[in-house]
Amino acid sequence: MTTTPESGGGTLTDQRVEEQTDYRYDEGDHEKFAHYVPKDKMMEAMVNGTPVRALCGKLWVPSRDATRFPVCPVCKDIYENVVQNDDSNS
Repeated sequence: MTTTPESGGGTLTDQRVEEQTDYRYDEGDHEKFAHYVPKDKMMEAMVNGTPVRALCGKLWVPSRDATRFPVCPVCKDIYENVVQNDDSNS
């Protein structure tokens, strides 16, 4: 039995990649606006207290009545110009 490394060894190329959910909340205007989020994700977030990502990219835990706030202009633009156009083309 030898304890010295063999010469000419190859490079380890098998890498293990673990997927993790990034729960760092974004700074910004998520407290000023109501954001667009898929309904199923919103319900899950409200029940479980888990973060959701809005169409505009904001990540937060919903905890308030969104009808009291103006709609996020970025979410609204994405919804009107991308989501609705995709639905009408189907």
